[in-house]
Amino acid sequence: MATKQIKSVCFITREYDGLAGAGGVKDVCRQLAEALAHGKQRTPPINVSVIMPCYGFIAPKILGFTNRGSFTVAMNYPDRDRNEEITIWGKTTQEKGRGKVTIFLLDSDRFKEKLDVYSYTREEEKKNPFNKADQGHYDYFAMNTLLQKGALAALIHRNTRPAIIHCHDGHTALVPAMAREIDGFRHFFKRTGFVTTIHNGGIGYHQEINDLPFARAITGLPRSFVSKNLLDGKFDPFIAASPHSVLNTVSENYARELRETNDDELTGWLGHFLMSRGIKIHGITNGINPQDFDTTKAEELGIAAPYSVTKGDLRGKKICRQALIDNLRQKNLTKVTQFGNLDQLKNAPLLTSIGRFSSQKGMDKLTQVLHQLLPTDKGVQVLILGSGDPQIAQGLISLTKESKYAGRICLIQGYDPVLANQIFAAGDFFIIPSRFEPCGLTDFMAQLYGNLPIVHATGGLVKVVDGKTGFSYKEHHATPLLKTIKKALTIYREQPEIIRKMQRQAVQTIARKYTWAKVKDQYLKLYQAALCND
Repeated sequence: MATKQIKSVCFITREYDGLAGAGGVKDVCRQLAEALAHGKQRTPPINVSVIMPCYGFIAPKILGFTNRGSFTVAMNYPDRDRNEEITIWGKTTQEKGRGKVTIFLLDSDRFKEKLDVYSYTREEEKKNPFNKADQGHYDYFAMNTLLQKGALAALIHRNTRPAIIHCHDGHTALVPAMAREIDGFRHFFKRTGFVTTIHNGGIGYHQEINDLPFARAITGLPRSFVSKNLLDGKFDPFIAASPHSVLNTVSENYARELRETNDDELTGWLGHFLMSRGIKIHGITNGINPQDFDTTKAEELGIAAPYSVTKGDLRGKKICRQALIDNLRQKNLTKVTQFGNLDQLKNAPLLTSIGRFSSQKGMDKLTQVLHQLLPTDKGVQVLILGSGDPQIAQGLISLTKESKYAGRICLIQGYDPVLANQIFAAGDFFIIPSRFEPCGLTDFMAQLYGNLPIVHATGGLVKVVDGKTGFSYKEHHATPLLKTIKKALTIYREQPEIIRKMQRQAVQTIARKYTWAKVKDQYLKLYQAALCND
């Protein structure tokens, strides 16, 4: 079948790097958007736009956005009709070497009152004790609905018909259904194709709702459509997307796990349910822009000294570690809370971890391992940055308070992107013990800094090749994790030349297979499939 030239793509998302984010979605949305807009010899640039909420922490005027008009959106409740007002803010951005992307922010009272992307902040809790800090927004489904209806209405308001609308995660997965099932949208978008990316299919990530009358009223979707698209009795956006959209997830292996293995239980059997309907979930492994993590440009990254992994010149990496440890000892960190400290130990391998404290991320397993590793290997150091489950956090904090581990383990609670870069640069090994991981981007980031990942071989983490670009283990238990860490430490101490070779191989593999310039071609094929289906 002949391919059609795709001239325009619109992303609908809750996250976009540089404006709002909570995880890898922000990186994927921005980097894929810029890659599509940049084009290359055989694929001309695409007109790319992004539609997302204008949260309360975004100041559109200060950021250079201009007012592009207003309209109302029907947001009915079961017992009454009601509308919400939206103002569109727009801005076109372009950085050197990247494509031109137009971003539209949907400004409304519902979005403006939120000070975080997905959960309440301590400031919000102070204003209203019912809005508990770190808990998800109580009106999450209404927020998602306003974004999705608002995005379609904004395109009509601007008389813009994209060739493809690319919906990111469960927060936007109802867009294809709305565009095909609601009279006000159906005709306008009849020639538009839809792609829906499942960034995380895990239980709790679907954005499903069990109040079916509310779902029908606020979305405007037909009663019969809502009742036909349930998973475990709840109206599920991913299921609702499937009749009208091409579905993909963010790695080939995660797609396989959802279709073919019992790991799909962790999604509530989403993959198997879709398979029973004859729906295929495609897999495209996320890419990365290596230039964003170019360690030869130390000032841009906020690290202490430049170095080159590919050239094997890691003198700067040692300086980066020394500078970070000095900073930790002086307790100069802001925005975060520090527990414990690190000494300047010569030739001591440094284990690092950055991420959310949760069982999904395997941080409970890492805590168990550290209780066994620290007493037996007195030459290893550990540095962890993150936040989350209070019980896991407390388990790690208790380790930092034991005098026998003084100078060997440090926990930094919170998050700071520059500090994260400094930890990537300082570390020798980066531990990702996730129970499941649709793709994972921190393994890429660590590799680009010469920080070899140690991963549970699940989902997209199988792209870390054991013994070549990092270390991996198959069973999600503390014992194999501990065994793999010990293996990595032994090679580090006894065969450092192998570690240097692995560091170079990891960076070379990313350049060969996983840049967005290459990965975007797979999305272009998916877009073609979406056009052919409509």
